[in-house]
Amino acid sequence: MSKTKIAITLEEDSVKRLDHLVTGHMFSSRSQAIQEAVKEKLERIERSRLARECRKLDPNFEKAMAEEGLTKDLTEWPEY
Repeated sequence: MSKTKIAITLEEDSVKRLDHLVTGHMFSSRSQAIQEAVKEKLERIERSRLARECRKLDPNFEKAMAEEGLTKDLTEWPEY
């Protein structure tokens, strides 16, 4: 996969914390740490799409739709 070089600005505290992870050998470089953080964040945002869409639903309407067919006698299966 091709890569593109970008410049970012971080708060000094974030850079210190990032450097601590690099010196602790959790990442081989600042660049690798930032790449992984951005990738993880993007994946989390994409996975949360379903939750965002579900929040748009009206619970009362969805419950009414789910219960719509339950008023019939459920002791026997319908003919197909």
